[in-house]
Parts: sequence; C-alpha cells; structure tokens
Amino acid sequence: MKTFLILGSGTGGTMVANKMANLLDPHEWQIIVLDKDENHYYQPGFLFIPFGIYSRADVVKPKRNYLPKSVKVIFSEVERIEPDHNRIILADSNTPINYDYLVIATGSEIHPEETPGMLDGGWRKNIFDFYTVDGAVALSRFLRFWKGGRMVVNFTEMPIKCPVAPLEFLFLADWYFHEKGIRDKVEIIYATPLPGAFTKPRASSILGDMLEQKGISLVADFNLMEVDNSKQVIRSYDEKEIPYDLLVTVPTNMGSEVIARSGMGDDLNFVPVHKHTLQSTQWENVWVIGDASNVPTSKAGSVAHFMLDILVENILRHMEGLEPLQKFDGHANCFIESGFEKGILIDFNYDVEPLPGMFPLPGIGPFSLLRESAVNHWGKMLFRWIYWNVLLKGEEMPFESQMTMAGKWS
Repeated sequence: MKTFLILGSGTGGTMVANKMANLLDPHEWQIIVLDKDENHYYQPGFLFIPFGIYSRADVVKPKRNYLPKSVKVIFSEVERIEPDHNRIILADSNTPINYDYLVIATGSEIHPEETPGMLDGGWRKNIFDFYTVDGAVALSRFLRFWKGGRMVVNFTEMPIKCPVAPLEFLFLADWYFHEKGIRDKVEIIYATPLPGAFTKPRASSILGDMLEQKGISLVADFNLMEVDNSKQVIRSYDEKEIPYDLLVTVPTNMGSEVIARSGMGDDLNFVPVHKHTLQSTQWENVWVIGDASNVPTSKAGSVAHFMLDILVENILRHMEGLEPLQKFDGHANCFIESGFEKGILIDFNYDVEPLPGMFPLPGIGPFSLLRESAVNHWGKMLFRWIYWNVLLKGEEMPFESQMTMAGKWS
C-alpha cells in the first residue's frame, strides 16, 4: 500500500483530499491528512468580524466534517519533515509516517514579533490584527465602544495573505463609522510599503481614487521599522513617524515553522516550487498548494482553488512517469468589499494586471471588473456558502483555472 500524505487541511489541503479520494484506487493508495488544528477557519470572514457582520461561529467549523470518510486524519503537531527520507516525524511519537507523495498545504501565519515594539504593551489593547480570528474578535470588542480618534492601518511587508484585505478593511471601516455616526470623529490613514494602493498600476489608481473619495489618507512607500507604543507612533526606516490612537496592522506573514525546522523554505519559510507546475524545485514527489509556496501571486483562497486542478493533474501525470504540465499562470480572483453594500472584483495573473470588464461571461457578467456594484457585494456575501458547500469539496466551479481575457477591456 502506497501513501499519499497531505500536510495541512485548510482550504488547499481539504480540496486536494476530496479530489484525490475520488481519483486514487483505495486498494493501492492510502490517503493521510495530517494537521495540528482540528478547526477549519473561513479566513475571508475574519474581515467582517470587527464590524459585527460575522461572529466567530460563522467562520469556524470542525475540519473533519469537510474531509472524506475514506481519508485517515491525524491531528498532531509535526516536529519536522525529512524529504530526503520521504517521512514525517511527529512531535508526540517516535514512529515516523512514511509517504510516497507529499502535498504541503501548511498555509501562512502572522508574526508580529518580527517587528520591534509591536508586542510591547499595546498588542490587543490599541494595536490589533484581523488576520486571526482572535485578533478580529478582540478588535470587534474595541470598536464597539471606541469614540473616535486617529486609526492607522498598516501592513509591514509583502507578501501578505490576500493583498486586497487591508483595502477592504479600510472601506468597511469608513462604512462602519458612518453607521455609528462618528465618521467625522475618525481620521483614517493607510500606511503601505507599496508605491500606491495596490500592487498593480491600473487597480492601484482606481483603488487609490476610492480611498481619496472616502477621505482616507494614503501614505505610500512606508516601510515599517518599529512600533513605539509609548509615544503611539509607527516609525519607518527613513525615520518618518505616523501617530496613532488605534493601530490596525497586518504583521509579517511567514510560512509554517515546521517548514523552517525541516530546512525546506526560503527566508520567510515559503517552499520554493516551479511557479507553473507547483512541484517542489528540490524534491520531485513533493508538491505545494496555497499560501505555503513561494509562487509570486496573491496568497488568497481563490488562488488555491485555481491551483487545484493543475496540481492534481500534474501529480497524476508524475505517477504515470510523465512530465508535469506548465499550466498554472498565477490566476487570482478577488472580491473587494467596498462598503455600503457594494463591491469590486479583480481578476489577474502573473502577466496580466486587473482590467475592467465583465466576469465570468463576456458582456453579461454578472460581476463587474474594477468597478463598484451591488452584484459584486452579493457575490462576496454568497461566497461563504459556496466555500463551505462547494469549494472545499473540490467540486467544479464556473471559473477556469487559467485566466481568460474574454470579457476584459484592455
């Protein structure tokens, strides 16, 4: 009996488990899913918790509920991966788990300790993240009674999970403070290391204009050096200071620490892969999906979905002695909630920046690209149901893995 091992059962790992359970012969293959956490988190929902739209219960469910019954699931901390020996060592067992194929789906995590001063006194008091469920819930409690002041939103460095999330937070905050009747008492500043509002020029221009229209100040090229909560300022490497009353931060994002312990990652613990095949650059029976890899595209759940069919096809080809196909194009697709029941949609890949148009049907949509619409908002809200009931199960979605230019206006 051969072993197909999936390390991590977040979005990517769960989708792979559901796909492979239908494709591998159970008389020949045993599928094992290994994870340290029994809870599955709907991470796009974290963004809505600070504003009272979602609660913790809306974004947390048992992982076992979304994995096939035929799959062996082990919840345990992993001490290290030994890819040269095709095995994994658990923290609580001396017996290794051997594998024939390994899919790494360990995701990424925030590391506020990487920024001097971020954890010194203000953490979860007047400094918050919303990239964890605990951080989002704590921020919700703070905002419920906050009377106003200067709110600074910042992210420390790229890459981060879903680069549009800080912009969504800003837009929702603008809406939320209007709803509470205190928008005139809140100054909102966005301090970003990017040269503009987003990573791609056309989208950056449009999103930057939206920030300006909403009265949100953009401070570009702000490379965070330290947080000084005694003075309540953030300080850049060129000694620029921005005062705050409330700091909402996206700390440094890094791959899992087990990747570091195993010597398999880059400086940020992301596993190097061939960006078009998703195969490890060093071990041919190791494949990576989602945030855990170093592919130069967005670390969003949609990207893991677009990776899925290509990754599965390439693994099956490799099992048959065939070369993997270089088909993954970095496709990313993100709804951007813009407040007041409107949203924007962007669709892009390694080579093509977000463009205006209609998606997924040319000229029909129903979703508008790079333009606010109520339909985009409802698409974002509907996605939670789709995530739990369709996407995690690895079922077909009406979107191609490769990005298409159909319906886009270049």
